[in-house]
Amino acid sequence: MREKTDTAFAPSPGIFDQYARVNRVDVLAPFSWVKKGTRDLLTCQFSSMFYGVAFALMGWTIAFFYGAAYWLTLAAMGAFMLGGPLLAIGLYALSRQRERGEEPHLLPTLSCWRGNMSNLAIFALVIGVVALIWARASMVIFAVLYDTGLPSANDFVSELLAFSNVSFVVTYLSVGALFASFIFAISVVAVPLMFDQGKDAISAMLLSLSVVARNPLAMLIWAVLLILLIGTGFATGFLALVYTAPIAGHATWHAYRDLINAKEN
Repeated sequence: MREKTDTAFAPSPGIFDQYARVNRVDVLAPFSWVKKGTRDLLTCQFSSMFYGVAFALMGWTIAFFYGAAYWLTLAAMGAFMLGGPLLAIGLYALSRQRERGEEPHLLPTLSCWRGNMSNLAIFALVIGVVALIWARASMVIFAVLYDTGLPSANDFVSELLAFSNVSFVVTYLSVGALFASFIFAISVVAVPLMFDQGKDAISAMLLSLSVVARNPLAMLIWAVLLILLIGTGFATGFLALVYTAPIAGHATWHAYRDLINAKEN
């Protein structure tokens, strides 16, 4: 659901105009991306679900190793969810195969990240650093706002749901939202663009910021849909990730195709 290309707010024509154009999309476009992503899942089936199982296994692994320190688990889960674009390159490759009229094949997608490995590594480093800062911030919030020591997991959930410790709940959620918003903003189209066009990491992240700036309402809805898809997977003990993660990955590819008119090198 692509509308006209927006050039009114283009940052410095000499920088991005020769690189890619950002489209202004309809505010309800994210729903069409999810619909197309679901269609890709149904078409690719085994190949898509292979990645879904991989996502679920990663979720179980994080929960296993960080289960004793749930304040770290929450930050790790957030980083896992928001770093999804990097983990879903294989799903982008499957969607691109379909888009080109090719028969979807799993094997070529397993190594598709090699085409622009250095820039993908830079992006992964940025996400990793932000995730570590997020985890440290979570620990500091617990240490500062809990005078009686770290609460149990049940007490922590109760605090969030009951809103009984207002200063803790507001601070924790505000800081989490800040980190989540930043990672989302730099990754909306960054990884698909690096994968599809071989662009550099810094420009791809800046272009993602431009996408969010030009489509704020659509991006808000897109973020909510991604949270619902991945959150459903978390809520079911990661089982539903077998389906919801591939849908999110395929939908992200279609979001990229609608939002960006990329130019070849």
